Amino acid sequence: MKILFVIDRLELKYFEFNNLVTNFWLIKSFLKRGHEVRIATIDMLKLKSAMAYTSCYNSYIEGEEICYDKESLSEYKIEDFNLVMFRPDPPVDLDYINATYVFDFVDKSKTFVMNDTTAIRNFNEKLHAVMFNDLMPKNIVTSQKADIMKFLAENEEIILKPLNQCFGGGVMYLKAGDKNTAVIINSMTNNRKQLIMVQKYIPKAVNGDKRVLFLGDEVLDFCVQKTPSNDDFKFCEHNDNNIKKALLSEEEKAKFKPVAEKLSSMGIYMTGLDVIDGKIIEVNVTSPCYFIKEINNHFGCHLEDKIADYILSMAEKRMLAVV
Repeated sequence: MKILFVIDRLELKYFEFNNLVTNFWLIKSFLKRGHEVRIATIDMLKLKSAMAYTSCYNSYIEGEEICYDKESLSEYKIEDFNLVMFRPDPPVDLDYINATYVFDFVDKSKTFVMNDTTAIRNFNEKLHAVMFNDLMPKNIVTSQKADIMKFLAENEEIILKPLNQCFGGGVMYLKAGDKNTAVIINSMTNNRKQLIMVQKYIPKAVNGDKRVLFLGDEVLDFCVQKTPSNDDFKFCEHNDNNIKKALLSEEEKAKFKPVAEKLSSMGIYMTGLDVIDGKIIEVNVTSPCYFIKEINNHFGCHLEDKIADYILSMAEKRMLAVV
């Protein structure tokens, strides 16, 4: 199978097997099975005569490392690939959105794209979480200081989140009576011009948040607890000290399964929920980290192979449907 990974520029710059990076585990699993895997970044995408193309590099395994041939940069029609893994990291800025537009010119009945680029363009990880509002903490999305002040007075402790950042960037905690309340709200909303997500603070956040993983309609048994760094109220440092083994109850799996089914029906097959005390605080769909190294170590499994099996089966179904 011919596979294209659209990865983050930083991942290409330091392209070698990094066991913290989900993409590298998946690329390695595909290469070990004998599939052809090429890699690109969003700035390599292009349109010519209304046809989507990309420049890309060939990747290969050398020992236990994955590498790419810097002399192999070649141009392909995106429809030459059976499968495209679209996984650049946020922020979902104009460059990111423009890259998803290129895929509007790809026949997705022939080339399977995961996650679907139209779906992730239309799904904001913070804002669209309210599709599952009954499973979230109390929240509002607003740019207005008066709304936020009222919400703060009602809830006493709140979390403010920019809509388009990642890895906890720009997320603020605010408590009623804080002398910096006005400046924090004005800064977060760019003086009432920028929408933000505001959520009621969940006290159990001191223990971190649980990453709940979906593959299509399935809620995986494997998950991890991401604990706050010593100098922060949230998880923001990816290391072994801050990632613990966690378990999902059957009740939790049943509660989140309709979420997986809804997202999968939209073309969002790989998702990572961030959950605190049973409440969804964020729905990660752009390039969700599956914490493969940590889950493999904690559960004695090879999660990358399970994910690769699922992805290949989905791509093969698409290929058979075309035939």
